[in-house]
Amino acid sequence: MCRACGGTHSKWMGKCPDCGAWDSLEAERIEKGARSDPQRGLAAGWTAQIATGAEIEANGGLEAAGVAGAVGVAAVAGAVALGDLGQQAGPPRRATGIGELDRVLGGGEGGAGAGLVPGSVTLVGGAPGIGKSTLMLQAAGALARAGARVLYVSSEESAEQIRQRAGRLGLLTPEPANLLVLADTNLARIFEQARKTRPEALIIDSIQMVYKADLDAAPGSISQLRRCCAELTHLAKLSGAAVILVGHVTKDGQLAGPRLLEHLVDTVLSFDGDRYHAHRTIRAVKNRFGATDEVGLFEMTGAGLREAPEGASLAAIEGLDDPRPGTVACPVMSGSRCALAEIQALTATGFLGAAKRKCSGLDSSRLAMLIAVLEQHGGLRLADRDIFASSAGGLRVVEPAADLALLLAIGGAHYKRALPARAAAVGEVGLGGELRPAPRMETRLREAQRLGCTTVICPPLREGESVRGLEVIEAKSVQVAMGQLG
Repeated sequence: MCRACGGTHSKWMGKCPDCGAWDSLEAERIEKGARSDPQRGLAAGWTAQIATGAEIEANGGLEAAGVAGAVGVAAVAGAVALGDLGQQAGPPRRATGIGELDRVLGGGEGGAGAGLVPGSVTLVGGAPGIGKSTLMLQAAGALARAGARVLYVSSEESAEQIRQRAGRLGLLTPEPANLLVLADTNLARIFEQARKTRPEALIIDSIQMVYKADLDAAPGSISQLRRCCAELTHLAKLSGAAVILVGHVTKDGQLAGPRLLEHLVDTVLSFDGDRYHAHRTIRAVKNRFGATDEVGLFEMTGAGLREAPEGASLAAIEGLDDPRPGTVACPVMSGSRCALAEIQALTATGFLGAAKRKCSGLDSSRLAMLIAVLEQHGGLRLADRDIFASSAGGLRVVEPAADLALLLAIGGAHYKRALPARAAAVGEVGLGGELRPAPRMETRLREAQRLGCTTVICPPLREGESVRGLEVIEAKSVQVAMGQLG
């Protein structure tokens, strides 16, 4: 099996014929009982337990679950007419208690009606040490205090280590009674504890260390990951519990090793950031229940992760009163949120034919395009200048609405001129030197005014998009916009 694309082949080859990856094929043994589902009766019995309120004792629990499971499986597996599906009201989403995480999970703008979907499987991936376990433990504590029963399974840490972290996060005052902790790596024992406790949310931290004893493979291998994730997904669908899997990323940035897990789960969240800086971002790579363009912002503190909805705008807000050449503020959209990004540029003496073009947090192809537009329509000579551009504050800006801000930042750095104090720029730049309006201009202007901007340079607005109390300088071309540099 190819660990890059999940394709199966009859023999080993140096290069995968499906995706072209080299040295990515690993041997996998197909067992006779691979198609059987030993946890189906347990999960169905758990479902029947919740519906009827019956208690299954520890002695003879498996047999009781099997009897109840026959009814539960039939109810779940029965075909239902499409017209009748609307009459069955499903359980509502359960908010995690962390607004930025609920925003990314989807379900409603501003956290209203957002959160975990019962019966869903969420994969949270990130680099080691970035704060995934901290985020999951904080979410588990918030869910437990809201009345949900949560089973937190740690396959990497002991129960005492989890208690020490919970103490640092302030989760022990008061101590949530609904938060159950299990330090185990065996999937069968995890299922047994889940059957006994019947949690509404099951958190596995991390999926790489969980294993099935009947598989002749090491934990973290393709066989173990696929089987464990498939059975946990089946458990979530039958029981209605929300399952969250934590996975580390590899050197190539793939979630939980093979990308096969991304197809098995409902939602894939990417937790990013630099461990040497405080700010963290979480975004949805895949989401069957919401949008994938939302971004959650956090700040790592001594007491855990703190929500920082204005974190991306802090760098731009602090520089509004002190205009600097090569620095321009720009209201950018991240899903339904508008943030004020600080676009910076620097030009230095280079060599003709070997000039450097480097950017951080921006689209390198758009940087090259804007340099060409400045040379052709702005009258700048940049062929022998090294140009460096970045988005300050850790916010990645890739939308075309930041073209004008980046263009003015490069022009200001070249001429050593700056925009007036408390000024921002937003708009798309065309190859002909014309400026085009960005979508949701009224939202951008209102947010820029709220964050302290008094002047905005942008393309001509449509009727009804202006904001009272905000000076709008309309520019139709690059030459007019460059004239605003002091």
